[in-house]
Amino acid sequence: MKRIGILTSGGDAPGMNAAIRAVTRKAIHEGLEVYGINYGFAGLVAGDIFKMDESSVGDKIQRGGTFLYSARYPEFAQEEGQLKGIEQLNKFGIEALVVIGGDGSYHGALKLTEHGYNAIGLPGTIDNDIPYTDFTIGFDTSVNTVLESVDRIRDTATSHERTFVIEVMGRGAGDIALWSGVAGGAEAIVIPEKDFDMSKIADKIRVGRNRGKKHSLIILAEGVMHADEFAEELNKYGDFQTRVTVLGHVQRGGSPTARDRVMASQMGSRAVELLLEGKGGLAIGIENNKIVSHDILDLFNAKHHAELSLYDLNSDISF
Repeated sequence: MKRIGILTSGGDAPGMNAAIRAVTRKAIHEGLEVYGINYGFAGLVAGDIFKMDESSVGDKIQRGGTFLYSARYPEFAQEEGQLKGIEQLNKFGIEALVVIGGDGSYHGALKLTEHGYNAIGLPGTIDNDIPYTDFTIGFDTSVNTVLESVDRIRDTATSHERTFVIEVMGRGAGDIALWSGVAGGAEAIVIPEKDFDMSKIADKIRVGRNRGKKHSLIILAEGVMHADEFAEELNKYGDFQTRVTVLGHVQRGGSPTARDRVMASQMGSRAVELLLEGKGGLAIGIENNKIVSHDILDLFNAKHHAELSLYDLNSDISF
């Protein structure tokens, strides 16, 4: 093997650039040529491909987003799209690929491997919703971004004696809400993985107010319902001076934390090692603080499980 390619796909996540850098530098260290592919699978099919060297990834490790850009390209799920991508791989002499992204990106990596082009997936998503990895690239940064906002909102909530419903990202997973809720001292965390009782949340707020508490924070995962809808339901149980904040895409941006940079670097390096071993169709992860790999097919047959002990912990200590 002489040439490998790198692309990022799906939603951007802080730490993707650190992963790109690690793949590039590790591959060059091993005597390989590296080609960057802009705009994910869409760019692959379009042939938006360029050769990279050491300087291509200089001054990138601290930057959020992805300098290779990203785009949705559902057409790659069809064989016609895959064959067009392979045509471009042949044109540039690229023999293997590192794909950084989430679930949809992994499907593309698997299809390329089935067509004879080994591809390795790296978990780049803030949602932390991929099986067989304790953490995904970008999750830690996202939680810290949310936490900074929660701390600021608490100041206003206290000043005006209000209840704030703060909606965070995560698609169908509650991990961002769990971690930021515990770290932010939220009175309630509402996630898709757990049923909730609005009357009990209202009672907790009421009890706190009766003993002199000046504010309440509720962290709501977007996969449950919209924050406006939640606030409307909550207000049926009393006048809690409820306000809503939807943090939105700010959670995807920003300079990655040290944890995300290091983990992305470890994963990127391991991806190159696996490709040099002639392996593909694998997804990199981290379990018990060790870099691991699993067949991508195993991920499709598994489900990510949130760390629900954090939910129980918050229920015990938030009052």
